[in-house]
Amino acid sequence: MKMPFRISATKAAVYVALALAAQVAAADSSVQADDFPNKPIRMISDSAPGSAVDVTFRMVMDRLGKVLGQQIVPVDQPGASGAIAAHAASEAVPDGYTLFAPAISLFIALPGKAPNLPLILPRDFLPVASLLDQPMFICASAKSGIKTLPELIARAKAEPGRIGFATTGIGRITHLTGLLLQSRAGITLQVVPYTGGPAAALTDVIGGRVPMIIEGYSGLAGAIQAHTLIPLAVGSRHRLAEFPNLPTVAESYPGFAAGGWQGIVAPLGTPAAAIAKVNEALKTVLAEPDLAKQLAARGAYVDAMTPPEVNAFVNAQQTQWKPVLEAFEASVNK
Repeated sequence: MKMPFRISATKAAVYVALALAAQVAAADSSVQADDFPNKPIRMISDSAPGSAVDVTFRMVMDRLGKVLGQQIVPVDQPGASGAIAAHAASEAVPDGYTLFAPAISLFIALPGKAPNLPLILPRDFLPVASLLDQPMFICASAKSGIKTLPELIARAKAEPGRIGFATTGIGRITHLTGLLLQSRAGITLQVVPYTGGPAAALTDVIGGRVPMIIEGYSGLAGAIQAHTLIPLAVGSRHRLAEFPNLPTVAESYPGFAAGGWQGIVAPLGTPAAAIAKVNEALKTVLAEPDLAKQLAARGAYVDAMTPPEVNAFVNAQQTQWKPVLEAFEASVNK
């Protein structure tokens, strides 16, 4: 059954206009910048408790709470490809005390894959801030014999459709990265989706039953360090300082970029003063050198943005991935 959290376009426009007007006025009458927050803030996420994403997320939220002077209470509500968390966040009172930390996959989801997805800004939520960018790692099982991206491409061309790649679900950024690679390299791979995060897939990949996996570094770190996974390339635009010897996919296919992203949005009608206060506090947190270093070691990179920049970034991502999604839908509907 479709969850009724999506509001009409007319009502959304009214909320957006009010929010912009409040920003111009500098503060909403119900929430002044000097007294917000005066109680804990709930931060809803669709990540699974204890997952790599959840651990990284809590590292940031703990520091954000200290800067704001109030506890940030993470609320994990996984399921339905993120729709459960989105529904809960959209139904919250728009007073600044309930915020939502969606992943980019909720904005570029396959239409119809889950109720009310993909999300669109500012129709469904108001942008607040950006948290982290997590470039995708393309790795091969040590048992596959594949050691470089060119070797993978050559084998895939010799054996079209026979090389499987593990992902954390259809329509997720891990899956879309594989689709983009196939499109740019002119190859055909076999998608092998898993639920429950990368841990569920790693057993099969490490065992050699699935030749490769696409995932953020944090979910693969242990296997890479144990040399049971061989990193072939990373989806960042430039080589990462923490992995100077790992080539980017863009070195073989210029312009290639694929990564996970997590930001913060607010229910429609949330006062501009509350949004501004959270954004400024998060900028302070993300500017802390020791936090940036800790996150980079986990393959996550701080990415502070203003609300308009968040809106522009999400819209650009939706434009970038649209042809990939359309091509996949066309192949499925043949």
